[in-house]
Amino acid sequence: MFTMLPAKYRCVLVFFTSFWFYATLSHGSGFKHSTILDPHGKYHLKWRFDQRSITFEIEVETKGYIGFGLSPNGAMALSDIVIGGVMDDTPYLQDYFTDANREVHRDLQQNYRLEYGKENSTHTVLAFSRDLLTCDTSDKDITGSTVRVIWAYHSEDVGSSGPKYHGVNRGRKSMRLLDPGSKANIPSGTVSFNLQNMNVPVPFKDTTYWCQIFKIQEVQQKHHIVRGFTYPPHVGLSIGTSIDPVYVLMEVHYDNPDLQQGVVDSSGLRLFYTPELRQYDAGVIETGVWVSLYHMLPPGMPEFVSEGHCTHECLQESLGQEMPSGVRVFAILMHAHLAGRAIRTRHFRDQEELQPLSHDEEFDFNFQEFQLLKDERLLLPGDNLITECKYTTKGRQNMTWGGLSTRDEMCLSYLLYYPRVNLARCESLPEIHEQLKFIGVKEIQVPVTTWPFLIKSPKKYSNLSFTEAMDKYRWSKKRGRSFNEMVLQLPMNVRCSKWGQDEWGTQGMIVSPREVKSEVKPPSMMCPSASDPNSGVVLLLFTMCLTYAIVQSCSGL
Repeated sequence: MFTMLPAKYRCVLVFFTSFWFYATLSHGSGFKHSTILDPHGKYHLKWRFDQRSITFEIEVETKGYIGFGLSPNGAMALSDIVIGGVMDDTPYLQDYFTDANREVHRDLQQNYRLEYGKENSTHTVLAFSRDLLTCDTSDKDITGSTVRVIWAYHSEDVGSSGPKYHGVNRGRKSMRLLDPGSKANIPSGTVSFNLQNMNVPVPFKDTTYWCQIFKIQEVQQKHHIVRGFTYPPHVGLSIGTSIDPVYVLMEVHYDNPDLQQGVVDSSGLRLFYTPELRQYDAGVIETGVWVSLYHMLPPGMPEFVSEGHCTHECLQESLGQEMPSGVRVFAILMHAHLAGRAIRTRHFRDQEELQPLSHDEEFDFNFQEFQLLKDERLLLPGDNLITECKYTTKGRQNMTWGGLSTRDEMCLSYLLYYPRVNLARCESLPEIHEQLKFIGVKEIQVPVTTWPFLIKSPKKYSNLSFTEAMDKYRWSKKRGRSFNEMVLQLPMNVRCSKWGQDEWGTQGMIVSPREVKSEVKPPSMMCPSASDPNSGVVLLLFTMCLTYAIVQSCSGL
């Protein structure tokens, strides 16, 4: 039996079984994307898409029903679900939805189309398709934003009374279904080196940033790193020259809210490099809100918006001197913490707002990766970027502060671009004085000798730190909205820094936020008008991804 074999042989048998199954049941061809949804390798998903529709093929180790769904938050409630299988050699498929109480209902509008289904003695394969936009309120639109996929299966097929409860055979996974993927091929002869932590004891505390210095692989001439994140075919990350890093810092963020003990980590990165140089060297720019306690969110807010500006003053000086013809952005990672719900990177030139560089209307903190842009975007001297983050602080009793913990917040966009210039950060931070004035602070203690600094008056805040004073203020939704409106209009402190400790001349300038006369929304899908039977579904796809969450450390040091 399988369980009696030595461990070293088990992978071989699993691989052989999987290969045999695909060869006999799965159609397999034409599916550009694939993933395994469960931790035991029993639930395989493939898919492909065009501008109007998407087709899935699911292979599961079961002879019963297969469930697949799209959820607003990863839970069962209010989800768009399809359930199918093969019974008596005949495939079946039904479109369902769940209500707020997680009750399953058959959808009156059946928008999922059965393509084929097969079954053998151990596995079931089911393929189906649907339009990206169905105009059915019980369905979930499929866009370029993050999608929470939920899955389940059962050993028995759906009976006359409906599907039986799946028990523990269920799960969820965040992904971007409309990811076009990279077209770059890795050259033959490409070699790799690892940046790997070895047996790190994860600390017994909520949040830890574990940093370790590694020496970059020694090379005798210039090379390009081309994968982790897979770079476009004309761009690579340079190593081996006098201005390239010799050492890099790998920073791993351990999030341990349950305070688990005895966890040991040996994860890391494998970087592929080649002497076959690409045309351009890649760089990375951090944009958004400078991480600071001056970035603050009131408690109990259904929605709160923060904006971080990469100002035209910073880009005019840095790009004007280093690359007057501009740089081309080809990928973006948008970053927030647990309160984050949506992020977009807005782009302005002269008096006009262009289409957003990137956007995610369903941001998931547990799923963050670089989005490869469908079309590269030229960034010119004098342009202006705004990273806009939407949060919810419902259920929180105290202020949420800008900071490193996942219970703190950030609002950042990391831009991968070429050719490389000496610009590390292009960010802003709202001035603190008006924020304190909003809650009634009149005077702070000077000279400032402690951080956070202390309040002098009025008496009710005397000798409190400004963070304690903010927490003491009696917040309400109405006050929170007024505070949000005020913060978005406050003068900003410009952060414009080079790599290392150097700064551009605009660092520390106080400027007003850009006046936005009209807002450009991300490309969207629209349902046909009921009054216009000839109107078609318009679909403009936007934006992509490939996992690589730590390229900043590799390219920035």
